[in-house]
Formats: sequence, structure tokens, C-alpha cells
Amino acid sequence: MRALYIGRFQPYHLGHHAVIKQIASEAEVDEVIICIGSAQRSHELEDPFTAGERYLMISKSLRDDGVLNFYIVPILDVNWNAVWVSHVESLIPPVEVVFTNNPLIGRLFSEKGYEVRTPSLFNRREYAGREIRRRMLNHEQWRELVPKAVLEVVCEIDGLRRLENLSRSDF
Repeated sequence: MRALYIGRFQPYHLGHHAVIKQIASEAEVDEVIICIGSAQRSHELEDPFTAGERYLMISKSLRDDGVLNFYIVPILDVNWNAVWVSHVESLIPPVEVVFTNNPLIGRLFSEKGYEVRTPSLFNRREYAGREIRRRMLNHEQWRELVPKAVLEVVCEIDGLRRLENLSRSDF
């Protein structure tokens, strides 16, 4: 069985990592299709990382943990819920089950006849992109909330400086 998991991964963190590892290890799941949502967005305070940078964060983190049964597909926003699932379907191989904690994504896929499962959440209060970005900007501890490979990518692209620059106002 092929499973689908969608996220923005801004940045990819240990919560995402635990969910994907859990999905990938389920007996009936042969492959996990990971969609990077809002792939066109980057260099914004809410979406600082490019699709390519997020791809590296995810792929390196999973490979470091020996997870190899995944494919990553960037997905551009279409901002039209009635056609969004069809848009995703046009970019990915067929899937049998969708894993999501997002009620809208679950509803849209369910209405198209997909089995939708809700994965376990892992420390959602801290493992949240918004919280990690906030900590990064405020020079608080955030490194323990992401896989080592994410830390390496953030350092490689000078992601902290990017976030700081994005937070500045020209007023």
C-alpha cells in the first residue's frame, strides 16, 4: 500500500519525523509519498525555506534514520479547494491512504473517496514550525526540536540570518 503525507515543513521537525517514521514502518505501507505543500513559497517569515531546502531537510533526516521507502513531491498551491485533490493526484503516484491531522485536507481527500487516517501527534506544542521559527528569531533553544540533518541544512543556507532579515521592517 502507498500512503500520502502532506506538510509545509517550515522547517521539518521531530514531530514530522516521528509521524513519517511511524507511517513508513506500518506493516501494510510499502511507500510513503511526502508532499511539500506551498512549494512555491519561500523567503517569507511564515515560509522561510525553499522547496529544495525542505526536500533536503526531509530526505537527509529520513535516510539518516534508515527510512528509505519514501518519495518527495513538491506541490504548488492552487488556492481552490474544489480542485486541490485533483491537482495533487496529477503530481503523485496513486495512493490508497492519506495520513493527516489537518481537518481540511482530511475532508477534501475523504470526499474524493480516500481512506483518511489521523496519525499520532508528538509534542505538538513544541514540535510546530511556528514555535521553532519563533525560537530561532528570539535566539532560544530550537536545535533539539529538529533532526540533525535539518540543523545542517539551516547552517548551510545561513537560515538564521535569513529569518532575521525577513523579520526586519523597512519602516
